[in-house]
Amino acid sequence: MNEARKRRLQSLGWRFGNAKEFLRLSDEEAAFVELKIELAQALRGRRKRHRLSQVGLARLLGSSQSRVAKMEAGDPSVSMDLLVRALLALGVSRRELARVFAAKAA
Repeated sequence: MNEARKRRLQSLGWRFGNAKEFLRLSDEEAAFVELKIELAQALRGRRKRHRLSQVGLARLLGSSQSRVAKMEAGDPSVSMDLLVRALLALGVSRRELARVFAAKAA
């Protein structure tokens, strides 16, 4: 959103914040959500680099396309364990995984 529009909306009483404030998340909860999103984005990126469809990845994982879609969307029903295992199945090294974890720690 451009600054002029933001200022105009603020003058009308609108407030701007972030998901952490809106959902009243603790620092730990917010960090967990951000990390899960990073893992989901890494999964989508790796899948695309391998030129796999969601169906192809689902076959590789022994899962369903809808589950892969939920994984890539960071759905709350998807565990971080499943995201990490999927990334490992796509050939992500421990070092690359560590980079995903370290990116949010900084």
